[in-house]
Amino acid sequence: FIGSHVALALLRRGDRVFGLDNFDPFYDRAIKERNLAGLAAHPGFRFLEADIRDASALSRWGEGDTPSALIHLAAKAGVRPSVADPAGYADVNVMGTIRVLEWARERSVPRVLFASSSSVYGGNTKVPFAEDDFVDHPVSPYAATKKAGELLCHTWCHLYGMNIVSLRFFTVYGPRQRPEMAIHNFTRRMVEGKEIGIFGDGTSRRDYTYIDDVVSGVLGSLAAPPGYRVYNLGESATISLSDLVALLERATGVRAKCKYLPPQPGDVPVTFADISRARAEIGYDPKTPVEAGVGHFVQWYRNMAGTKKS
Repeated sequence: FIGSHVALALLRRGDRVFGLDNFDPFYDRAIKERNLAGLAAHPGFRFLEADIRDASALSRWGEGDTPSALIHLAAKAGVRPSVADPAGYADVNVMGTIRVLEWARERSVPRVLFASSSSVYGGNTKVPFAEDDFVDHPVSPYAATKKAGELLCHTWCHLYGMNIVSLRFFTVYGPRQRPEMAIHNFTRRMVEGKEIGIFGDGTSRRDYTYIDDVVSGVLGSLAAPPGYRVYNLGESATISLSDLVALLERATGVRAKCKYLPPQPGDVPVTFADISRARAEIGYDPKTPVEAGVGHFVQWYRNMAGTKKS
């Protein structure tokens, strides 16, 4: 999802891009292949299907070139599934990140970006979340692996002088969003006339960040100050789950059939990004409030659904 958008933005500005993905079965391979199809025809794009934990495969990646930057977005994603598979998440997100950092070190890559997550803030009650807040109490294996990834990045920076940025993404959504995430899942089920599951009482709040804004933050981070830096990439606004459903009702024209369920292990009551550091250091300036972004997503979903039917 994020990778395909970032790759396209890089290609459009004239960069060459070497992509890598293992088509993890977390969701339908066909969806990922559609995301890739928009890139594959571009003359500046090359792709290798491989796993970041496979050192021999990584050795073939990049066709021997030293890139100007490495953008590490590969991971097992999702808070709730990580509770059921902590070992799998640790293997990919921790050991895989070590492999990627070593790949970059061995090739003297001048800049590495690492996709972290707002989940590292755990159940912090101080909002908005700032990058220098205490983040040593994660509440899910996923969050713990992302915090571990940040620590590894700091270590490689310290030991080898690498320039590394950890980007804490806040609930990214938009066209091509993963199908299990709330906005995509709710839209699909509402349009199909099915119930949507609301975990908790609907008062939990999230800082939903539109994909175009996240891409702008990723590209801006390529020119971050040297050394090790951490940035929040959020919209710096929150909306409750109940209000999000109301937005989707207006955008789809469908009344939601809500089924309230117990809160899930690993969920947190609020996420809210302080983006002042990212504004000051990389020029991050999100433009798409959730009210507009939800409309963009629903329009994309309807277009995609219409294409499938035809």
